[in-house]
Amino acid sequence: MQRTIRKAVFPVAGLGTRFLPATKALPKEMLPLVDKPLVQYAVEEARDSGLDQILLVTGRGKNAIEDHFDVSFELEALLGVRGKEDLLAEVQEISQMIEVAYVRQKQALGLGHAILQARQIVGNEPFAVLLADDVIDAERPALRQMIEVFEGRGNPVLALCEVPRQDTAMYGIVSGRKIDDRLTEVTGMVEKPAPEQAPSNHAIIGRYILTPDIFEILASTPPDHRGEIQITDALKTLLGRRPIDGYAFEGKRYDAGDKLGFLKATVELALKREDLGAPFREYLATLTR
Repeated sequence: MQRTIRKAVFPVAGLGTRFLPATKALPKEMLPLVDKPLVQYAVEEARDSGLDQILLVTGRGKNAIEDHFDVSFELEALLGVRGKEDLLAEVQEISQMIEVAYVRQKQALGLGHAILQARQIVGNEPFAVLLADDVIDAERPALRQMIEVFEGRGNPVLALCEVPRQDTAMYGIVSGRKIDDRLTEVTGMVEKPAPEQAPSNHAIIGRYILTPDIFEILASTPPDHRGEIQITDALKTLLGRRPIDGYAFEGKRYDAGDKLGFLKATVELALKREDLGAPFREYLATLTR
């Protein structure tokens, strides 16, 4: 099996209920962190990790995402006429960033179901999955770190992050055998366990490197009590057939799918900006006086 990752799947068909009413008409993935939508941060991570193509698994009401990564002739012409060359270059970079394909998820039936929609385009090769909710600020892209683990070991790789014990019911949680400070051989996983039942506080977050045999498993994975096909259930089946690695990446992760996490990401990313950091820090200081 090849150990080169060329494609990434972006499940973006979710309803974004945690951000209602803002997401009633606006895709959650298009909410701006400072001046870029959530999904663009993840797409840039895929590009900077050396991938060739991304596949956006979209649904109803998600046309704004497709438009964002498309050419905007009217806007580019207007910026050119007005001499706004910096903005023009920035807009053109978005549409030229990476090759983009789209597939429609007709019903939001869980993350596993969304990934399954990518089967025909991904084909028989390993691939990455990125969830735009998880914004990772890292000097070296988190996905690139995971790809290097995959290239060295050949196993599916799950991004791991330590979470407070009281939050385990929000995540898939793994148990495993530590190989080094960052790498874990996964021995088990539980979907959203209560804190007292969680095998650890090591949560699977929104970066995966998967092998193509996951598609056959997803196709036969029964839906849960909510009618959704969970990727964690499929991964448990996969674990019975082959080793799976967990990797605690270098970098800071923001849960931007949560209102508080989104606010934290907005503040901290703005403070790191050369054009905004100093005046924004000065403004924040006035709030504590």
